[in-house]
This record gives sequence, structure tokens and C-alpha cells, in this order.
Amino acid sequence: MQTIIILGPTGSGKTGVSIEIAKAIDGEIISADSRAIYKGMDIGTAKPTEEEMQGVPHYGLDLVEPGKRFTVADWKAYAEGRIKDIKARGKVPMIVGGTGLYIDALIYDYKFKGPTGQKIGDVEQKTCSDRKKIKGDYLIIGIDWPTEELRTRLKKRIDQMFSKKLYDETTKLVQVYGWGSQAMKSDIYEYAWKYLQGELSEEEAKEKCFFEDYHLAKRQMTWFKRNKDINWLPLEQVYPFVINKFK
Repeated sequence: MQTIIILGPTGSGKTGVSIEIAKAIDGEIISADSRAIYKGMDIGTAKPTEEEMQGVPHYGLDLVEPGKRFTVADWKAYAEGRIKDIKARGKVPMIVGGTGLYIDALIYDYKFKGPTGQKIGDVEQKTCSDRKKIKGDYLIIGIDWPTEELRTRLKKRIDQMFSKKLYDETTKLVQVYGWGSQAMKSDIYEYAWKYLQGELSEEEAKEKCFFEDYHLAKRQMTWFKRNKDINWLPLEQVYPFVINKFK
């Protein structure tokens, strides 16, 4: 049984289409998002709500407290265990996310120097440089957007995310964990907090967050484009492409 991988830059629509596919083929989803692993960081990391999941099991969310160490080695071991379990129950495993190093570690079977928990940089160099041989049976789909359309999607998403729910979540995270966690000192939480502290206007916060998201998307695409085994498709073609493979 193939493991489906749906990847793409932030804001590309991975979550919605993967849930629709999972419903159609009896799939279960493993998140490959290095920020969605943190508990309590829901609005700011665009985690799907229980309602949005539509009954599809999701794994890889809320694994550790913000600030706790969780490496690519940890994620690889976690994902491999979940894939094995999902297949054993006759379901279809689906890896969905935009963290390229997580996905590469899985499909190229990266080996690590030392036990689970070592730093990301401790991946063996000879394995990291070998992206030619995928170790396993994967169907890999990338969601491709024209640059200007992706920019528009990112701006719209940021406008929607900056809300009372985000501000309440940011405030709670700071109250519980303080401002010492590197997990929070990046992207949307940083700018939401600066807005709440009066350091930025809301429009300034949104603009800075958009700048961060857009450059993240560019870095993600640069990473993914090195993989020649990815089937790049517009969002509207992803669902029929996968369903046709599983007929």
C-alpha cells in the first residue's frame, strides 16, 4: 500500500484537500509541520479544528510543549510508527505538510548520528546529500501556485488569522510559557504580541507577518523543487489525481 504525501508551501491548501482525499480513500493523516507539533499553538499554526477534520484521524499535532526539544529524528521515528500502525489497520497513511526536512528524512530514510533526540544538524552528511533514491513506496504530490495567486492567498489567510482568538491564544501562551520559547518568537505570534504591546499597529503586524510567510513559502519551494519525484499539480487537480490512482 502506498503512502501518500501531499506537500507544498504555507497557505497552499494542503489541509483541506488532504481531508477530502482521506474521506474518499479511508486515509489517516500524519502532519509534517514543525510548528503544529506544539501544544496550545492552534490558531497561529493553522491547525485544523475538530470540525474541519470531519472525522478523519490526524496525528503529529500537539506532541510537545512549546520550548521542548523535538527534532527531525524524533518526527521520523514517530511518523514511521504511525505509518506502520495505519497500514496494519488497512487504512491509507497520508503525510501532509510543508516541512521539507521532515519529509526528506522519511522518504530518503535519513540515518542519524546517535539516538533519537540529536540535533537536526546531526543527520549523516552522506545520507543528506543522496536525494536520488526514495526508500519506500510513496505517491508524492506537490501543490503548485502561481506566485501572485499564492501571495493573495497568504494575505487573505493572515487577515483572517489576526483576530480576537489569535490575541487570546497569544496572551495565554505568554502567560503559561513566558516569552522565552523560540517556538513563539517567530512568525505570527511575535507580531501578534507586538501588536498587543502597542509596538506595532494591527496593519503593521499583518504586513510583517505576510513578509515572513511569503519568504517562508519561497524557501519551502526552493527545497521541494530539488525533488524530481514530486508530481506538481494545481490545487484543483490534486483530488482527482489521487482518487484516480486508488481506483
